[in-house]
Amino acid sequence: MTLDILLIFPLLLIALGAAFMLLSIFKTQKILDLLKKETGYLAWKNLRFLMCVFLVGYCFALFLLVNQQWQLLPILIGLVFGLGSLFVLLSVNIYHYTFQQLLATRVSQEVYRQAQIETETTLIELQRTQAKLIQSEKMSSLGQIVAGIAHEINNPVGFIDGNLRYIEQYTQIILHLIQLYHKYLPHPPTEIQTELDAIDLDFIKQDITKILHSMNVGTTRIKNIVSSLRNFSGLDRAELKEVDIHEGIDSTLLILNHRLNATSIRPQISIVKEYESLSKVECNAAELNQAVMNIIANAIDAIDEKIFQQNTDGFETILGQITVRTSIVNQFVQIAIADNGCGIPQSIQGQIFNPFFTTKDIGQGTGMGLSISYHIICEKHRGQLNFSSTPGKLTEFTIQIPIKYGQGVPL
Repeated sequence: MTLDILLIFPLLLIALGAAFMLLSIFKTQKILDLLKKETGYLAWKNLRFLMCVFLVGYCFALFLLVNQQWQLLPILIGLVFGLGSLFVLLSVNIYHYTFQQLLATRVSQEVYRQAQIETETTLIELQRTQAKLIQSEKMSSLGQIVAGIAHEINNPVGFIDGNLRYIEQYTQIILHLIQLYHKYLPHPPTEIQTELDAIDLDFIKQDITKILHSMNVGTTRIKNIVSSLRNFSGLDRAELKEVDIHEGIDSTLLILNHRLNATSIRPQISIVKEYESLSKVECNAAELNQAVMNIIANAIDAIDEKIFQQNTDGFETILGQITVRTSIVNQFVQIAIADNGCGIPQSIQGQIFNPFFTTKDIGQGTGMGLSISYHIICEKHRGQLNFSSTPGKLTEFTIQIPIKYGQGVPL
């Protein structure tokens, strides 16, 4: 009776071990199903075979204990210890291999993450470099084009403008001579009187004065346009020079005047200037003018888009307005450009300065305008370019550049 009681405890332990081993076999089979001939499949398969051998050993041990076959127990114990050592060794190898794989995976992930970061950084730098090259090439081409246009226009206009003074003098002399003839010969021969009545001499005397005045106004306007082109592109200037910011803005507005005029879908866009007294600013005038032009051109596009949407939806068309304000903020000149256009959607406000980012249709925009403006203002002049926008209502861009070149970014 005492022997039977002593056998119950090892029988229960062996039965529990057999149950655990059976459960382990099922778990190992799931792992094998997942591996499916992948690396480590054979090691797990060998481990499962050992588990099956152990399960058979547990069952055999139960049989021996129940039937009290003591003479075979030493052999079984030896097998258990031997196979157990092999089982432990194989398990340790599998765990060691798994740990190595896990470590290698983590290292690979870290290497991949670093490579991805470096790739993204390189891509951003390449985009910036490309933007700089495009901007530099555009400014170089613009300077050459403007130089050619200014030269070709300036020569004939100068010839016309220089000779207009003599034409006016000669015209006055001729008109005075005609007046003297009329004074001393009030009754000319019939043929001359008939010709005077036919040509309406009084009208000609009045109209020729008006024509000469119109020609003077026209040549003056052409000279102003040429001067604005030269000022906009920075011709005849050093790369860095103290310039009048207002002069550059006015030149830019004159260049864009054709886009401000009324069209078939909208009335003329009005320009409101709120200029404060500014000291001259040391900067690259051509580049700064281009940055301002890009922002104003975008403002015109925003107004056109809003009016187009209103026309499509049947709403009353707004009167487009662009306000340009200048002021001094500490040691920086501030230029604020506001429009009452369609605004910038919140979802893309963080991307508008990225190179090649555009919301316009293909062929209508390159996505370089604001990126180039940011590069010119922030990187080349160490200034700031910020904006605030209420979608559907207004947008305001604020430019800050140091009065003295290279003084640094404002806080």
